[in-house]
Amino acid sequence: MALGFLMNYYLFLHVAVFILFPNSSHAADHHLANSNKHVALFVFGDSIFDVGNNNYINSTTRTQANFWPYGETFFNHPTGRFSDGRLIPDFITEYAKLPLLPPYKQPGNNHQYSNGVNFASAGAGALVQTHQGRVIDLNMQLIYFKNVKKVLKQDMGETKAKKILSTAVYLFSIGSNDYLFPFVTNSSFFQLNSPEDYAKMVIGNITDVIKEIYEAGGRKFAFVSLGPLDCVPLARVLNPTGECLQEIRALIKLHNTAFSKVLTKLEMQRQGFKYSNFDFYNSATDMMENPSKYGFKDGKSACCGSGPYRGVNSCGGKRGVKEYELCSNPSDYIFFDAAHPTEKANEQLAQQMWSAAPSIVGPYNLEALFEQV
Repeated sequence: MALGFLMNYYLFLHVAVFILFPNSSHAADHHLANSNKHVALFVFGDSIFDVGNNNYINSTTRTQANFWPYGETFFNHPTGRFSDGRLIPDFITEYAKLPLLPPYKQPGNNHQYSNGVNFASAGAGALVQTHQGRVIDLNMQLIYFKNVKKVLKQDMGETKAKKILSTAVYLFSIGSNDYLFPFVTNSSFFQLNSPEDYAKMVIGNITDVIKEIYEAGGRKFAFVSLGPLDCVPLARVLNPTGECLQEIRALIKLHNTAFSKVLTKLEMQRQGFKYSNFDFYNSATDMMENPSKYGFKDGKSACCGSGPYRGVNSCGGKRGVKEYELCSNPSDYIFFDAAHPTEKANEQLAQQMWSAAPSIVGPYNLEALFEQV
């Protein structure tokens, strides 16, 4: 496998792959049972959730999307989101009747956290070693959350702050970069640790953060499991056959299975702990293999990039490769760039996270979590 080829581009990429689900409901149906309920949303994770935090990282090697054509569809200008438009958390806030959450690092946000805030950082992982120095890793995101808790207590008092934290939903997309980074860089982590031990480290760090948020008052958690990282355009461009990279698949399934068991255990051990979790892999595979069924024309290629499947991460021409192609209609594609979804795909995923059946997301969907105050 051409891992050397990937190395040339991976330094400019923080992959966090999403996988998309069908459009199961209409926007008009996205209403809470009681519109008087106020539930905050705190977002942790990587590039599929980063609404602009990486714009403010003090690093010359940080991964960003603050240039055209990112943001061309909805915002009409780049915001730092790795898409042509809105991301999953943007749609979730709409369904929950919240305003768009700002990135935590954005200057001048006036520390208004009663609706929540977004801590996600493109390229971030659960492990500190993943893109170290170029991202806001999960542990640092936790520290930022603790700072928010202090501000809420100072501004609103102990009782109101406790109410906000206990009724809030804590949304996570984390782990993809932890597996891709050592894989494509041929890191000694995989040589020194078995896949099972490595997964335990990744999941252990995520679990520690969940427990800390629980101790801080959090009770309702939502997780985006790993999707088929092996089948994004970036992966396909490495394979002479254009097929998925089998080497990563086993790691994905290992992580998802083990993490699911951890969540079940947390629910049993911690009173009031409720969660939502996706089976991304199976649902996503059907979407990518049958794009027309979900309203797309192409399930394998990116809208923006270069090379086969536009899988070279050159979108925007500012990651070492200046030449790139841009499709005329992003909504025809599941992928906007080499590893991230279009706004249309993000909306479908958000709709499923909000209201899909337990066979896809369970034991709760996000609508149910938000309704439980």
